[in-house]
Order: sequence, then C-alpha cells, then structure tokens
Amino acid sequence: MEISNAHLPAPDRFGYWAELVSDQLARMRITSPVASRDFIAHASLTQAGPVRVAWFRSPPAHLSRTWADVRADDPGVYQLMLVTGAPLWVQQRRQDSGLVHGALTMFDLSEPFRGHVPDRGHDTEVIIAQIPHDVLPLPVDRARRALAAPLAASGVGGVLADLMMSIRARGAACEPRDLERMGWMLADLAGAVIARHLDAYEQLPVQTRQDVMRARILSFIDANLADPRLAPATVAGFHNLSLRALHALFRDQDEGTVAAVIRRRRLERCKQDLTDPRLDALPVAAIGARWGLSHPQGFSRAFRTMFAAAPGEYRRAAQTGKNLRTGS
Repeated sequence: MEISNAHLPAPDRFGYWAELVSDQLARMRITSPVASRDFIAHASLTQAGPVRVAWFRSPPAHLSRTWADVRADDPGVYQLMLVTGAPLWVQQRRQDSGLVHGALTMFDLSEPFRGHVPDRGHDTEVIIAQIPHDVLPLPVDRARRALAAPLAASGVGGVLADLMMSIRARGAACEPRDLERMGWMLADLAGAVIARHLDAYEQLPVQTRQDVMRARILSFIDANLADPRLAPATVAGFHNLSLRALHALFRDQDEGTVAAVIRRRRLERCKQDLTDPRLDALPVAAIGARWGLSHPQGFSRAFRTMFAAAPGEYRRAAQTGKNLRTGS
C-alpha cells in the first residue's frame, strides 16, 4: 500500500497525515512546527507474515502516546525503527535514545512514549517494523530493557537493516509465502540485535540463533558473489564454522546447499545483467566473470540448466522483447 497526502489541498494535509499515522500505527498525538505550512508526507505499508513493515517520510513532528491512548488501543507490538532521514529521539520508561541517525531504536506501543524530530529543514524518514510481543524471540520484560536505546545497524544489525530496506523496496513483488518467511526472519534478527545489546545472546532459542546465522551467511554470500574464490570453505572460515557445521545449518532448507546458493545467486545476477541495456556492449563471458563465473563454458552450461536458454540466447530475446520460457 502506497499512501501520500500530496493530492489534498494544503490546509487538509497535516490533519489527514496525523489521522493516518494513528490509524496505521497506534493512537497517538502528533504536532508539527510546520503543520500550517505545506506538510507533504508519504508512506508505504507491507505485511510480511506476522510483521508489518512501514515506511514514512514527513516534515519534522512531535509524537506522544499516553496511558489513556494505551488503554483505548493496545496492539501489543514493538516499533523497531531504522532512521534514515533527519535524526530523531525517542523517550520511554525514563530512557532516552538521544538523537538517532543511521541506526535502529525501538519503543513499545503498550506503554506511553514521546518521540521528536527537531526542525532542521530536513524531512524525517524511517522504516518501521511492527513486531508483536509474542513474535519477538525474547520475553517482554527483557526486551523492554532495550527500549529507547540506540541499536547499531552494523553486524547483525546491518543484516536486519538490509532486510527491512529490502521488504520496503521490493516487498510488493514478492509472493506471500516469501514475505511470511522474511517477516519471521526479521523478528529473529531483531531479537538477536536486542539480545546482543543486552549481553543476552546465548539466552535466545537455539533455532533463532541458527536462523540468524543463516541470515548472516546469506548476506555475506550476496556481498561477495563477484569474488571467484567464494566457496563453502571461505564462507565457513569467515564465520568460524567447520564445513560440517556450515552444511548442517543449510540441511533441509529451501535454499539448498551452500554451493547451490552461491551458484543460483550468481546466475540470477548474470540474468539481471544480460537484460540491462547499459551492459549490452559487455561480452556474455564478461558478464559471467563479473559474478565469479570465470569459465565461459561452465557459465553457459549452468545458465542453460537454470533458465532453459544459453546466456547469449537469453540476451537476444530480451533485446527483441521475445518471451522465453525459462526455468525460473
């Protein structure tokens, strides 16, 4: 769902926006130093299984939620925010995040809070993951110790931030089954980030820790696909795992073996490049080498097996607009 107030008359925009935020997130009071000016805002909402991912961009504002609001409307969810626009701060349970930018922070809609974006001439932009209390893999009393704390968007936090941005940008093109898996993964990663902040990582369920490790490994693979040396042994070494432990992590997973994951993701990147008109002058073999497939015959054979067409044939079909029946 994509939402904007830009189509409304200027005097109606702020009121519409304040009502929208209260309807889609939770009941709260919103004020803004620029409410009487041209308050243009945008949002998108994606349901990913048990988690809702929302993106908001708006001028500076102040938000507050009281006990009366909680009693009237308690959805029982955390709001995990990735702050990508103007810095903001959140205060809850006498904890203050300070100004947060390029990082994560969380508050709980089951308790009062205050949030503020200083008016510095820049819009605030946040991606919010609404995670139900019973979905986050941490007890509520423990998770609340991390409320209104700045959480680093690096390491596992970086994997979480990447997933939040991916769901926001590409969720509409995903199948419901895939979105549900991403939602559960997002909740596991959020639990891991919070547990690390609280020095309680070992208290997470074993399954959650395994899921988080798989997510870290997949993120590492995606970041290193262009390196022809990328292989299960290098993946295991980087993550301080034995090859046996690495393969056990991916046993019975839809992704297949680690080697299959690397091959498939390389071929998918090649497929994208072969349909990119900006790369038309690049030879087919160079496309393969660009993604770590440095042996032309092996690249062509693997591509044909996966997509039922040779790379050159696939490129020509894309250039002429011809439909090819591919294996993916």
